[in-house]
Amino acid sequence: MASEEESVSLPTRQRRNKQQLTKGMEHMRGYVTIDTPQAAGEDAYGVPATYEPIRKAATDSQDNPQKRSDPFQFGTRYLEEGDDIFAHNAWDHVEVDPQYSEFIEQQTIFQRENQVSDFDKKRFSDKPEKWWDRFYGNNQANFFKDRKWLVQEFPILGEVTRDDYGPVKVLEVGAGAGNTAFPILAMNQNPHLKLHACDYSKKAIDIIREQPTYQNQTSSTLQADVWDVAGSELPPGVEAGSVDVVLMIFIFSALSPDQWPTAVSNLFKLLKPGGEILFRDYGRGDLAQVRFKKGRYLDENFYVRGDGTRVYFFEEDELRDIWGGRSPSDGTVVVTEDEHGTASHDSFDIVNLAVDRRMLVNRQRKLKMYRCWMQGRFRKPQTDRTQPAQVP
Repeated sequence: MASEEESVSLPTRQRRNKQQLTKGMEHMRGYVTIDTPQAAGEDAYGVPATYEPIRKAATDSQDNPQKRSDPFQFGTRYLEEGDDIFAHNAWDHVEVDPQYSEFIEQQTIFQRENQVSDFDKKRFSDKPEKWWDRFYGNNQANFFKDRKWLVQEFPILGEVTRDDYGPVKVLEVGAGAGNTAFPILAMNQNPHLKLHACDYSKKAIDIIREQPTYQNQTSSTLQADVWDVAGSELPPGVEAGSVDVVLMIFIFSALSPDQWPTAVSNLFKLLKPGGEILFRDYGRGDLAQVRFKKGRYLDENFYVRGDGTRVYFFEEDELRDIWGGRSPSDGTVVVTEDEHGTASHDSFDIVNLAVDRRMLVNRQRKLKMYRCWMQGRFRKPQTDRTQPAQVP
């Protein structure tokens, strides 16, 4: 249970006028505000409205202004010449203009020059689970948003939940309050599915276990447990080499870079040969990174939010190195050693990995927000890659 100090509600954030900035952002007024309001929009979360996305050349889709397919699929709504940005709530595969890329670099310099103090770096890093306990304690009423995009982005989830699929074990790492686990449980028709949801926040797991959907299960399909993916133990009740699919949705970014090798090694041990990791997380330049103000920068691309939780923003090549078994810093092969003195090259095959750039739109307020996520599938090879511990 969270302590009395940790259960205190966060203060309510006061609304600010559109052009009003915090003291920490005042010196950047010239970068993030405009003198004359633009007819096509207004500043959104500190990003100037004048920064435009790059439009693709017009195609015959101009005859289909709704840009809909039947059935509609994510990833197919391209912003083309002549399109009204505010005609839809979101646009797919949106590239930003050079001005916006320069703005990202300016923001990064500002953040780097106003980073977290050494004292706070230690405070936020010593027990990160404490801050997540506080987060879930303060936000219980805001959870349980059905992630309807899961099966569309990861079709394998639709396959393993079919009634005729057969025995399969799915492990969700960083399950939070069950935003992914419960939708999968709701659509499941497979009597042989075992869904194991883990999180290193005890408060998050308590929230899952307290739900009637969890308590009223007849077949114990969903099991929730506290587990730190970067710890020294495997999850309770989950044996090495027994997992078919691992889900990692916005969880890897909560780890510090020095925890990545252990996390990758643990997941490599848990997966069966041929098993896969389904991955989605934050990409560099995402709005969530750009809008950080002073006192939030922990390290390069690594930040602490106002609630004390940490977040990292990835680049594609960096993720290829991490999951491909190489050090992101120097490209050397990463070799881990188990308790028996056996070393292994815990490298996954990159089935696919791509940058998902989208522009979300508030059509009423005429705001546009640039988002950047990383999405991939990483497969454990069929061959054994263990080797003698003396290998350098």
